Amino acid sequence: MSLDRLIGKQNSDGGWPHVRGKSWTEPTVYAVLALWTAGEKQAAERGLAWLRATQRADGGWGPQPGIDESNWTTGLVALLPPEAIGPKIHAEAIAWLMGTTGHETSFEYRLREWLLGTPKRRELEFAGWPWIPGAAAWVGPTSVAVLALEKEYARRPLAGIRERIDDGRRFLLARACEDGGWNHGSVGALGYASKAYPETTGMALAALRGVRAPQIDPALTIARQFLSDCRSADAQNWLRLGLSAHGALPPQYCLPPGISFRTVPEASLELLLADAHTGKGVFWC
Repeated sequence: MSLDRLIGKQNSDGGWPHVRGKSWTEPTVYAVLALWTAGEKQAAERGLAWLRATQRADGGWGPQPGIDESNWTTGLVALLPPEAIGPKIHAEAIAWLMGTTGHETSFEYRLREWLLGTPKRRELEFAGWPWIPGAAAWVGPTSVAVLALEKEYARRPLAGIRERIDDGRRFLLARACEDGGWNHGSVGALGYASKAYPETTGMALAALRGVRAPQIDPALTIARQFLSDCRSADAQNWLRLGLSAHGALPPQYCLPPGISFRTVPEASLELLLADAHTGKGVFWC
């Protein structure tokens, strides 16, 4: 999708739909990131105005204005440059991220597990981020939050931000599947080892940029396999970003035939990937 087509999908309120219809936070952030990076500031500013108007009182964003609860999309908004969204609004988004963890690392949950005599599990030791507050942490929102906080740490190298990034990365490493890569959440469900998924493997690898750990090489291997086999546009985007984060994107790579970037997030991320392999772009510090 070209920039002109992306601009053409903008709603009259300034936001973007996933495909058509009402404006949602996720596609609006992706579209604004793509347009701002490309220098299309007029359309991007209309999207930024929509985001400013839809911020909730707690500093976060819901998936769309009609849903009265902040969620993981706040991490996406925090990826926007402070000079674009506004320093105060950006700081509030970062504060929301810093104050949000998965329910399984809360004091109440751990006390309950201790009272029940439940054996400790390593994958529950580290605090990730949930899709919505009060729920368990998952790989996707944790990866997005780590990417946003890593950029914030480059601006403000505070110990608290570094600790939260490191904890989120330990969460991801502890959730690596046996076959390499990452599932959406648990490494084991209903007594069975979870299989890795393409999208979440790419997202986790992007968030683990610069990390040296035994989990990385198996994840890169399965990510390259997914890249060859997968026909999902979303998966192709995140796999390319994750492999680029480790300098492991095959040099002669080209998209498999039949890939269609149909949704606004897919098309926007495809546009943003143009310089990701160089170590530049909105996702890297």
